[in-house]
Amino acid sequence: MALSAGQDAEAPLQVRAVRVHRHRAPLLRPFVTAARRTESVAYVVAEVELEDGTIGQGSAAETVAVTGESAESIAAALQGPGRRAIDRACGTVTELSQRIAAALPRETSAAAALDVALHDAWARSCRTPLVELLGGNLSTALENDMTISLEEPQVMAQRAREARAGGTRILKVKLGLDVAADRRRLDAVLEAAPDARLRLDANQGWSPDEAIRIISALEADGLPLDLVEQPVPAGDVAGLARVRAAVGVPIMADEAVWSREDALRLIDAEAADMLNIKLAKSGGIRRALAIADAAADAGIPCMVGAMMEPRISITAAAHLAVAHPAVTLIDLDPPAWFSSPAPEGGYGESAGTLRLLGGPGLGLALLDPRTDPDPAPREAAHPTIAGPAPLR
Repeated sequence: MALSAGQDAEAPLQVRAVRVHRHRAPLLRPFVTAARRTESVAYVVAEVELEDGTIGQGSAAETVAVTGESAESIAAALQGPGRRAIDRACGTVTELSQRIAAALPRETSAAAALDVALHDAWARSCRTPLVELLGGNLSTALENDMTISLEEPQVMAQRAREARAGGTRILKVKLGLDVAADRRRLDAVLEAAPDARLRLDANQGWSPDEAIRIISALEADGLPLDLVEQPVPAGDVAGLARVRAAVGVPIMADEAVWSREDALRLIDAEAADMLNIKLAKSGGIRRALAIADAAADAGIPCMVGAMMEPRISITAAAHLAVAHPAVTLIDLDPPAWFSSPAPEGGYGESAGTLRLLGGPGLGLALLDPRTDPDPAPREAAHPTIAGPAPLR
């Protein structure tokens, strides 16, 4: 995707310093999927300071079950190869972003944090919202969803009632832990919020045969399904294609999409109707845009989603979503789960509709290192980790 015309996009930037600080924030309630249970989020903030004193921030949450990265390994990757890649370096934002990608090819969460910090600093130095430098329109609004995490049916029903009472129309329902119990959970959600639109996320929890049987039954009963996300294991592209061919509900790939190459593989296999792009998987703004470009070329719409990440990460994802025309859906509710709302700014949400608030860069106040401090950060054993391999 081309940068916005009329902006001094390729003027060189001089990086003065790269800094890293650790945080941990409790959640208001547990977040449960077929893969993990989360009650607090350890996260790392990367700061990039330019020679003119402009500071940008990006963040990465610990998501060992998905990206293989802990808070310790993220911090070590940022303090080691990440810092060496751009600290005191001079180059255009494109060149510096490429240096980050080369230094952290598999540590995708760490790379995303540093890349977002770089882009935030760049846009702040241009005194322009990042979305506009990426070619988007600040005034664009997108309808968000609320996740109903995988718990007992009565708890999921209560969460659905609360979400609808707050004006959210789209519920993303986590399933996949127990095939026999999934329908009871879904029935409870629908009874509590009968007018909601549903996005189902199995988090790789079903086999292709189970997915076809379950989705076909839900279709036959006329449930209001907008999509089913990653019903089968990420590596089973053929199984995902078989599910897509057998059902009418759109199938979205999530854990199967880490890179442009993965996107092209799924497109060639006709395995997905939609792709879910996450900065923590792709490794940053430019690599995420490359996935969206591939999807746009194939006429496939995208969602921009997120892990259980703090407000900095979600605001960056919102700028990405608004900037690219292939993105028609978002799943950016994690800050609603955090007990800490910091930092201020970035975006606002009313009755399920998300709008960027404007301001230079991400439009956020800088997060103070003393906010949500990690009470007992541990030193990483190694400066880098072996992240998830792309699909073969």
